[in-house]
Amino acid sequence: MTCPPRAWASLSARAPTCLLLLTSTLLLAGCSSEPKGPEVPDNPSDPGDAVDTGPLAPCSYATTSALACGELEAFELSACDTSTLARSPSQGVYILKSRVATSSSPTGGIVFASTMHLGSDGGASNILLSGPATTYQRDAERFYIAREVTLDNGDISRSAYAGCQVDDGQHLTGCYVSCRNGRVRSQGTFQALRATRREGEQESEGISLVSESFVSLGLPVDIYVAKGHAYVVSVNSGGRTGGLSVFDVADPAHPVFRRTVTMPGDSYWNGVWARGDGLYVASATRGVLLFDISNPAEPAFLRSLPEDAINVHTVFVEADRLYAMSPDPHSETLLFDVSEPLRPVLLGRFTAPGGGTAGYPHDAFAYQGRLYINHWDLGFLIVDVNTLFDMRQVGRYVYANQTSHANAVGTFDGRTIAFEGGEGYDAHLRVLDVTDPQAVVKLGEWRLRAQSSIHNMVLVDTRLYISHYQEGVRVLDVSTPSEPRQLAYFNTFRETDPHRGYSFYEGAIGMRVPGDGYVYVVDTSRGLLVFREP
Repeated sequence: MTCPPRAWASLSARAPTCLLLLTSTLLLAGCSSEPKGPEVPDNPSDPGDAVDTGPLAPCSYATTSALACGELEAFELSACDTSTLARSPSQGVYILKSRVATSSSPTGGIVFASTMHLGSDGGASNILLSGPATTYQRDAERFYIAREVTLDNGDISRSAYAGCQVDDGQHLTGCYVSCRNGRVRSQGTFQALRATRREGEQESEGISLVSESFVSLGLPVDIYVAKGHAYVVSVNSGGRTGGLSVFDVADPAHPVFRRTVTMPGDSYWNGVWARGDGLYVASATRGVLLFDISNPAEPAFLRSLPEDAINVHTVFVEADRLYAMSPDPHSETLLFDVSEPLRPVLLGRFTAPGGGTAGYPHDAFAYQGRLYINHWDLGFLIVDVNTLFDMRQVGRYVYANQTSHANAVGTFDGRTIAFEGGEGYDAHLRVLDVTDPQAVVKLGEWRLRAQSSIHNMVLVDTRLYISHYQEGVRVLDVSTPSEPRQLAYFNTFRETDPHRGYSFYEGAIGMRVPGDGYVYVVDTSRGLLVFREP
């Protein structure tokens, strides 16, 4: 398979938040050996994310080798200190930073992230990328792991990683290759970083966990709290069916599970919001699913929106407007009137200039007549939505290797400030002055480790709440927007939890702060977590 120009975006759009991304696309399915990322935007004041600093290890793969593609002996490791591989990882969850080497770009490459899970029993439970490894060898001077699968079309896909050396006493570096039917499709270097807590951190500081409730459906990804109930949506994952889980949270310290809702052939539900008696669920198959929650413990399905079946990834409600972000088939944002919550009316559709060929609307935030759209690799867009039949883009902020994913907007000292977060390797929080949408200015930024990404964020007055995947829950003081300061954190990620190590996108993912004194968070493994507001 040769990946079409929008392959990365379209695949990730159907994942909970790019769950497949380049990992399965490039390495397992065997995309073109020289993938091309989006054109690097011109923004001298912002160097961007995942800046390429060159090969990650002094090794290579001999593409002319007579050996079977992916064999350990075909890796050129002579410049490596293989004696350090005695300290290579034997168990745990690891984030892989990989750099694709391309002949068309000899001085640069594409950096992407994936995950590796090494089981403690030494072989059978070792996980590479999206499934169990078929070969695993580790000894005093060797680290080699490979996965071979037969694709639906009968092609044989193989990906292999060979260790080069262990740097700084903890980071495994090496080379990888992706093969299809015995031919090299992609190759490059990698660095493996263990997904443990940040140095010096405990489980928590400044915020306390009051309850934890397991979510049985699929992979839980988003939550909305209304009428004393928490509505958690899940996507299909690992053979587990997604859908809607309902919890009574009248007593947040003791949530009571009420029921699940699933639909045959339609259970990839990635976003949720409520207004009045209306509950709106983002479906990858049927658009927006409308439920009646006049009885909050028993959501009753009414119909799907719009009439044409589309993929809706996220939803956002402001006052009497519902925005639905649709990655495909048209890469558009739909606007509904929900002044009568159970009778939504489609008012219009917005397609960004260039949106038909690059990026897709992942999420959005409406504020004071403008819609701020995270349009993935097309950038952070500002759209005037005051005139329903003339929605138009009035501003855009771009940076290299952008994966614009989520945002929150507010007013600080008379200025309109946007907090924008990407969702890729080295993606982090940017603070933007968007008062003049045609002249957006970056005021500051905040970041943790490059190997962990932000997912969602909620702005409450001068506090910014962030669900930060493997970094858990983070609470920032943004009273001085240009200088975000961490107030509290809770590390939700534990390597020993079920279903860890399958994706770069794991840990704290969905979040709501409804104003009842609690913070409601969804963790991809642990389920519904309720914290007392710090």
